[in-house]
Amino acid sequence: MSSFWLEFIQQVFNGLSLGAIYALIAIGYTMVYGIIGMINFAHGDIYMIGAYTGLVTLAIVGSQSSLPLFFVVALMLVVAVVVTGIYGYVIEQVAYKPVRKGSRLVALITAIGASIFLENWMAAGQGAKDRAMPQIMPGAFHFAQNDAFEIFVPYTRVLVIVVTVLMMIALTLYIKYSRMGKASRACSQDIQMASLLGIDIDRVISFTFILGAVLAAIAGVLIGLVVGKINPFIGFIAGIKAFTAAVLGGIGSIPGAMLGGVVLGLVETFAAAYISSDYKDIVAFLILVLVLLVRPTGLLGRPEVEKV
Repeated sequence: MSSFWLEFIQQVFNGLSLGAIYALIAIGYTMVYGIIGMINFAHGDIYMIGAYTGLVTLAIVGSQSSLPLFFVVALMLVVAVVVTGIYGYVIEQVAYKPVRKGSRLVALITAIGASIFLENWMAAGQGAKDRAMPQIMPGAFHFAQNDAFEIFVPYTRVLVIVVTVLMMIALTLYIKYSRMGKASRACSQDIQMASLLGIDIDRVISFTFILGAVLAAIAGVLIGLVVGKINPFIGFIAGIKAFTAAVLGGIGSIPGAMLGGVVLGLVETFAAAYISSDYKDIVAFLILVLVLLVRPTGLLGRPEVEKV
């Protein structure tokens, strides 16, 4: 196999692992928007808190612990899920619930304020400098190669893809078959009618914020293991990228958020590999603009129908 195709396969894999991270965060945006029609711009900082929680958990357990690696990673994920779930609930209660029936501009400003608070809260507690996360999963798979190029697949990136696929399957089944999942779907279709039918709207909204925070926390822990360093400001750019992925796939559509994340990850990776890493963000956002010009609702979004 030629070096071109080997490098192409390598970049596809890199793009899929990056897109998986974007997809996990984007689902939180799209679920909140699908139910209450608002964007939670503090969501990216929940991802950051998840990464820090994973780091603190690893520090307590010890990167050289004799515990099985699977147990250590699972413990990092569980603790991050619990902590960020609490953060997600508090953000909804403090920053959104009081202004939910008011102007969307007020809610937007409140969300931005919550984002700035969380960034500085973490910077005050953990410092504003980069923190290194120990590499507890060194090594990689090595595949087809020639004299010029070899496909290199780190274990951490494989973990990202596997965990993301499992979470997507679990989320799809939960939304489709569980009682709360059916209530969430009802609220996304017509929240007022759902309320008249006896669904506890406040409970559904709070659960949506918690579920979105859980997925973002998982993404935060995984990216910490892949990149090996974090800081209090990683949530901003990741949040913007994930929001872009949600809009690209169709804001309000969970499958759209998954697809948008994967597409954005692939576009960004190929732009960095074949154009320049300095222009990868420009290319990613340019693709978003082009898609929205051709299909304003996104790839899988549906036009809003005014209910009368």
